[in-house]
Amino acid sequence: MGGGTGSGLGTFVLNVLEDEFPEVYRFVTSVYPSAEDDVITSPYNSVLAMRELTEHADCVLPIENQSLVDIVNKIHHMANSGKLGAVKPNSLVTSNKGGMKEGEKPFDAMNNIVANLLLNLTSSARFEGALNMDLNEISMNLVPFPHLHYLTSSLTPLYTLADVNVPTRRLDQMFSDAFNKDHQLIRADPKHSLYLACALMVRGNVHISDLRRNIERLKPSLQFVSWNQEGWKTSLCSVPPVGHTHSLLALANNTCVKPTFIDLRDRFTRLYRKKAHLHHYLQVDGMEQSSFTDAYSSLSSLIDEYNQLDAAKGVALPDPPRINIAV
Repeated sequence: MGGGTGSGLGTFVLNVLEDEFPEVYRFVTSVYPSAEDDVITSPYNSVLAMRELTEHADCVLPIENQSLVDIVNKIHHMANSGKLGAVKPNSLVTSNKGGMKEGEKPFDAMNNIVANLLLNLTSSARFEGALNMDLNEISMNLVPFPHLHYLTSSLTPLYTLADVNVPTRRLDQMFSDAFNKDHQLIRADPKHSLYLACALMVRGNVHISDLRRNIERLKPSLQFVSWNQEGWKTSLCSVPPVGHTHSLLALANNTCVKPTFIDLRDRFTRLYRKKAHLHHYLQVDGMEQSSFTDAYSSLSSLIDEYNQLDAAKGVALPDPPRINIAV
């Protein structure tokens, strides 16, 4: 999102896909820049891309670079303290190939986390299962309003590279971890925000009764919007990731993404108020200043939609009047 190629070419391809395959659902994994981003114009690139994602994607899975760095650093600390079990000498977690030198970003390990997200997301299309879920079912069940299609994702076990022997988490603990802020691929805490809907995509030796039991156990601690208290979608794929007995990908349509968007808008405003670096964009054919104001308005409208949902948090809607049937 922060780079010109990723945001510009990425959203261009998204538009081409919409034109060529209008009936196919478009899922986007978008990596948002961190506060220490080394691209000065990343707020411009990100906000311009956000407008395209809001208008033309069916589902967006936002990921933050800083969150990936935090996860990899946590894994690295666990590996050094011996808590991870056996780690191969050339593992991406601990080798220089993974970029674990001081001050260096571990890009390979970060990319592997995102790759595992996509592997789990598409597992139902590739393997058999007692309760498979198509990608179109995710959009159908998790996106109640057209523009609110930004889904936070969390993985557990947190790191599923085949060359890392991560101890298997107890089944119930795995479900609890999925709602923990330390397992989110975006810096957010969905447990203290409002859920519109949630999907649990489980792989491995897990029974449907295990899914139902854990949903009932977790429901009291999660705040769902009043008109969708049963907004759960579940999937069960029988083939686990390599080296594990089970894994879980949780996708949540949750208002916790709002602070990321607000921060992005604030960074955009600081640059745009001074019209800094704007001339680089306006030199390009077809790029006008209205593109920036329109993108800003689109992002502000999106934030307002989340604000309206948050304002209604905890407010129970009255039951609709019952129909009186004359006897």
